[in-house]
Amino acid sequence: MNTPLVSIIDDDESVRKAIRNLIRSLGYAAETFASAEEYLESELLRVTACLITDLHMPGLDGASLQGRLVSEGYSTPIIFVTAYSDEKTRTHLLEAGAVGFFSKPFDENGLVTCLDRALKG
Repeated sequence: MNTPLVSIIDDDESVRKAIRNLIRSLGYAAETFASAEEYLESELLRVTACLITDLHMPGLDGASLQGRLVSEGYSTPIIFVTAYSDEKTRTHLLEAGAVGFFSKPFDENGLVTCLDRALKG
């Protein structure tokens, strides 16, 4: 049985590593990317079972990434994490198909529950 791959995009290296370590501790495979563009150019785009991404990043931001993935036919579950949360953005992203939206610092248990739901749903 293949281990689901969780891809993590964040421009902050310490956040990438922390989330990667959490995901790996749960038994999932995890790979990190410093930007949305780096992720889009990777071979892992097609095999990612769930995407955890920052919202505000240089270059292509998380919301634009979500729109691009949807327009290109990807149905990868997306969980957003952000230091700049507002209810309007949260509502928009969830209505556009995101499976989770967490403010930094995020509740690890909430993220794990959301991730499990995304991977099993």
